[in-house]
Amino acid sequence: MRVSFILIIKESPVFNSQENVVYPGHGVARISRIIERSVGGVLTTFYELSFLHKDVTVLVPTENALSVGLRCLSTQENVALVFCTLSGPVQQERTAEFSVSSWNKRNKSYQLKLRTGSLHELSEIYRDLRAIEVRKPLSFGEKNLLQQAEALLVEEISLIENKNQDLIVEQLRYTCRQNKNMQGER
Repeated sequence: MRVSFILIIKESPVFNSQENVVYPGHGVARISRIIERSVGGVLTTFYELSFLHKDVTVLVPTENALSVGLRCLSTQENVALVFCTLSGPVQQERTAEFSVSSWNKRNKSYQLKLRTGSLHELSEIYRDLRAIEVRKPLSFGEKNLLQQAEALLVEEISLIENKNQDLIVEQLRYTCRQNKNMQGER
């Protein structure tokens, strides 16, 4: 009996200097340069990322770009899906209970989604927290998570659509306010 294996090698994405990329959970950064440094006697190539709206610079080894989730800016189609998600049904199991234990479970789920850097995942967090906000005042942790999700969405969408960030904030909030699935009483 002969067994064959197929070895699939995922190559690290190749980005160029001055290209805008998304670093999951942190936002949009520009690759200011590609540099080589000796680390432990081994010559390693790094992307030097300068975040657009933070005074932070990060070095990411080019060979680790895939594992940290570094990606190109999303597409217009994905932005349209964000607004579809925001106007879609809210996950009822996420809004049914508001106990501390349910917040801990939701927060863990939200943090995992946040780390993916996916616009779709961010829009689900945003939609769910906006829906909870309609039913009860948000806790300190919920407010911070909502602000972080909103900031990450706004930063990327404004670059993709070449629009002012304040306009994008208003579009996101308006879409949530218009969502009939979020109407409720406190």
